Amino acid sequence: METRLNYAKARPDAFKAMMALENAARATSIEAALAELIRMRVSQMNGCAFCMDMHAHDMIQAGERPQRIFVLNGWHDSPLFTPRERAALAWAEALTTLPSGHPDDALYDALDPHFTDAEKVDLTLLIVAINGWNRFGVGFRMVHPARDR
Repeated sequence: METRLNYAKARPDAFKAMMALENAARATSIEAALAELIRMRVSQMNGCAFCMDMHAHDMIQAGERPQRIFVLNGWHDSPLFTPRERAALAWAEALTTLPSGHPDDALYDALDPHFTDAEKVDLTLLIVAINGWNRFGVGFRMVHPARDR
């Protein structure tokens, strides 16, 4: 498999805009471990192998338990995720699959015990950013490196 296009080289200003969005998403109140779970889950849903590889690697280096990464696709049926993580993952899935239906009030209301209004905005910004990166990764067929571990 070969990368179709180096988008950062073809349009540096577009890459700069994406990096500004990414930097804003990283500067939010969402804790790093939860942000990486969201990035990984959305990347799984969008089929972005480049992003899945990058985020799994980052998660393990940050101390995430590999088992949580292995079962993330089945988080609904796993006891390894906290109520806050579950609410965030459900919100991320709903916003990533907008064409199949808008998030209902119950899903939105489930965020209330775990997230402030500002954190809801921060979480949504994070979801928007990773969905954008996934579109670049999948669209231009970015190829991840082969890793020894």
